[in-house]
Amino acid sequence: MNPAPDPPERSRNPVPPPAGTPGPTGGPSRPPAGVEDGPLWSDGSVDPHSNEFWAQSNVTLKTKERLTALTVELRIAQTGGVTSTGAWRSLPEDDFALAVDERDGFLVYTWTLKEGRAVEAGEWVFAGQYDHDRGGRDAGDDTYAATAGTGPREARVGGGFAAQDADGGADGGSS
Repeated sequence: MNPAPDPPERSRNPVPPPAGTPGPTGGPSRPPAGVEDGPLWSDGSVDPHSNEFWAQSNVTLKTKERLTALTVELRIAQTGGVTSTGAWRSLPEDDFALAVDERDGFLVYTWTLKEGRAVEAGEWVFAGQYDHDRGGRDAGDDTYAATAGTGPREARVGGGFAAQDADGGADGGSS
């Protein structure tokens, strides 16, 4: 008699997904694990011109191929007084729909490429701007994710932002 095979090994320290992160079926799932997938590369950073009352979080995407679909989501943790003051992208405004919502303790910016539009190869920035309570704001719980289509292939990237120390400076490391 052959014993039943061992169950697949599971991580002993699973990382829960950020609340409300949409998955392929619309339900929660983990965000992309890396900053690069196929032709798509990404980085998240807090703009150096942010101050003790206001900040801007930048998501930089580089693509080596023309994209026929693109959704970028920026999630800013509600650390106190966080309210949207605007958003921009380095691509044409008319090519994207923008939604700004508050969900599950986050201010969420979502840019979606409109049907029939495309993003050419290059480097592009998506930025969310917001007020926050006075003082240095810790961006350690902020995240971003991007899903892009290059025809038949889909690429997914995502990551976070460097945590801030009590003086508002980065704790070190990269995002």
